[in-house]
Amino acid sequence: MYDVIIVGAGPAGATAALFAKKNNLNCILLDKAIFPRDKVCGDALSGKSVRIMNELDLTNEVEQLYGSEINRITFGGPNHSKFDVHLKGNNKNNYITKGYVIPRKIFDHFLFKKAKDVTEVLEGFKVNDLLYENNKLVGIKGINKDGERQTFEAPVILGCDGTNSIIARKLEVYERNMDHTAVAIRCYYEGVKGLSNQIELHYIKEVKPGYFWLFPAGGDKANIGIGLSKNDAKKEDRTLSKIMEEVTQSEYFRNRFASAKPLEKPRGWNLPMGSIHRKNHGDGYMLLGDAAGLIDPFTGEGIGNAMVAAKYAIQAAKKAKEKGDYSQNTLKVYDELLWNEIGKELRTSTKLQSLSRSSFLLNFVINRASRNQEVQDIISGMLSKEIPKDELSSPLFYFKILFS
Repeated sequence: MYDVIIVGAGPAGATAALFAKKNNLNCILLDKAIFPRDKVCGDALSGKSVRIMNELDLTNEVEQLYGSEINRITFGGPNHSKFDVHLKGNNKNNYITKGYVIPRKIFDHFLFKKAKDVTEVLEGFKVNDLLYENNKLVGIKGINKDGERQTFEAPVILGCDGTNSIIARKLEVYERNMDHTAVAIRCYYEGVKGLSNQIELHYIKEVKPGYFWLFPAGGDKANIGIGLSKNDAKKEDRTLSKIMEEVTQSEYFRNRFASAKPLEKPRGWNLPMGSIHRKNHGDGYMLLGDAAGLIDPFTGEGIGNAMVAAKYAIQAAKKAKEKGDYSQNTLKVYDELLWNEIGKELRTSTKLQSLSRSSFLLNFVINRASRNQEVQDIISGMLSKEIPKDELSSPLFYFKILFS
């Protein structure tokens, strides 16, 4: 019997396994895939991701992985005005001065191997049901890669198994709310001009009210994509692939893609947004990452929140073990710790996502921000964690923009 069963070995699950080791919890990590495997994603590792990697002493090794180091973020508006935000936090205070774009096939495999070094791992294992005794959740059931049925027992299960979480479904807490779900497509390209140490988010009319991203992904490679709310995508008479084609061939981007070649067909996926606070824990379980709907509504980034969730889920599991109580009342500390850190940010990002529906407001804010160093410093501080992200939704912030 284990202390924790972790279902899903992506960033949330692998990070949870690493924190479990640090906290002397005996766990098993299960995943239906055989690693390495790809995941459709923007591949960006934010400040929160880097901070967690620092805590796990992984940053030096991550820097050696194939990908790109990021020192600034470019925001582009509907009229193609733009401004750059430099990540220039204070290292003395452990603030983040850089991020990374690393293809998920590489980054996830790296984390998976690190987890495999310190805990028991089972690849090719498909969880298909939960295990109960006297109406109490005590484990999971599934089929291994050889087609054999197996069960594993633990007093707490971490559902880190993504948007279509089997754990959430079997617990009957699965929720796909179309008002709080986005859809995105990604395509790797080579030969895109103008790549540097920046990630680009363009809130342009071709994608309104979504965005087009353009990230360097190592060497001559770029990760480009389109993100749009599920409801808005349904109203479109164009496919996301068609929208992406229109963007790359538009007058503004045409030259940058003149010699570029796609390395794959565009691939899509659903993103459960953190614009609502979903149920993420109960008697004997916690949900993490996409299974808990923790994706930032404005940027679409979810890896950082998934890794933060892993840290707090293991803290909650350790507390539960010490008390000998794995009830919802004990495990609620996970939700409290997590939302104390990311709740305000997600609420602010939800407001910013609403702002992106107005071309006038987006152009106004980006035009003013491009000329106001103080505003740029506020956003830079927010991204490096020197300044709370909810500063962006304060009246003073917009007063500074208005009178810049």
